[in-house]
Amino acid sequence: MLSRLAEERATGVLTRERGVLYLVEGQVVHAESPATPGLDVLLTTRGALGSDGWWEAVSEAGAERRVGRFLVDSGRLTAGALELCHLGALYDAAFFTLGPSSGPARFRYGVAHWIGPVRPVSVDAVERETLRRRDLLHRIWPEPGTDTEPLVRTGRAVDSALPPRQRTVLDQVDGERTASDISLVLGRPGFHTLVDLRRLAAAGIVTTRSPTITSGPVPSGPVANGPGSSGPDGSRTPQEAPAPPLSPVSTVVAQAAEAAQASADPDVALLRRLRDALEAL
Repeated sequence: MLSRLAEERATGVLTRERGVLYLVEGQVVHAESPATPGLDVLLTTRGALGSDGWWEAVSEAGAERRVGRFLVDSGRLTAGALELCHLGALYDAAFFTLGPSSGPARFRYGVAHWIGPVRPVSVDAVERETLRRRDLLHRIWPEPGTDTEPLVRTGRAVDSALPPRQRTVLDQVDGERTASDISLVLGRPGFHTLVDLRRLAAAGIVTTRSPTITSGPVPSGPVANGPGSSGPDGSRTPQEAPAPPLSPVSTVVAQAAEAAQASADPDVALLRRLRDALEAL
């Protein structure tokens, strides 16, 4: 759909499950996603613009769809600073908007965003950058669960050489927050947070929170071939002998095989499972 809209030089908004893309004459001019902070948060959190200045711009120029132009003309931001921050927010939100989705995509013609024109980006450039980012994340850590699921610390000791940016992200891992939650708390682009979390996962420092296992009802009758079970004639049925416990080496091999089957690119997962198993011996 996006390629077709570019070819027909469409103007409007493309809505998907995890965000929206605004197009003007077939080019992407703005993007927003609940998975990552918006332009307002990125500007105000980093001190480039005060929150009062942002809301004044929205109030004064939002109806005319020229908020970006107002920020520059009023001297609150330079044109270069606005363009840089806006492009970063656009590519970041577009990455989440164009991610795998089970929901439908819709396009509404003629809809424009109140930020106004800053710097249009071609659909091809947005798609290339989205694919590049997906490939980078997969190379860092091939398990995508860290992108969306609540995260916990593994208890592994943290190296003193851990970069400050990763340490800041790690400080927000509490067993409840997801990557998007951490991005919103820190006012940091969502993709940057995904990169840091996947690196922490590859180092064995964080992992996804295990789902809570609830036990089902205990059966009231005897279980076939279990202890105390009996056959149709009331005779006792032999119980199968339990399988002998695996040796530590066999356990390591079994975990390695499990890791290899669980991922199409198992190298990182395999090494991590082997390391954890060997340290447990």
